[in-house]
Amino acid sequence: MTIPAPIAHTVQQTQEWLKELRDNADFETETIALSVLRVVLHQLRDRLTPEEAVQLGAQLPTVLRGVYYEGWRPARTPERIRSREQFLEAIETKLLPRALPVERVVKDVFALLAHHCDPGEISQVIDQLPSGLKGLWPANAVTYRARL
Repeated sequence: MTIPAPIAHTVQQTQEWLKELRDNADFETETIALSVLRVVLHQLRDRLTPEEAVQLGAQLPTVLRGVYYEGWRPARTPERIRSREQFLEAIETKLLPRALPVERVVKDVFALLAHHCDPGEISQVIDQLPSGLKGLWPANAVTYRARL
């Protein structure tokens, strides 16, 4: 069976993203990288307006876009978060039973997004987040945002 080129391309892109996250976060496998990416993407998505969540989703490889939209209920977003700690605790709980340095893995996922997504889109995402979460993004994403 021949795999259509668009499907092969998105699978390759997804593998590249997962390998990059695995290497940068020092995960043992791409399976762990996918698990972490899923949790962080869901937490981020649920804190954005539906319109902004869709715009961010459009930046993802098709396979990861499916992961991103899994279980999404746009009518319930954006969820309010009170602090950076609440955001990180929600992620930490969803990563169990894995005990990972949650702030570091969030920063690694945000760095991955900033590396692969349009800087203007990332700027719009950052603008929707409370100030405590903006510091989790890499400096170059925040610097771009400041130039706009």
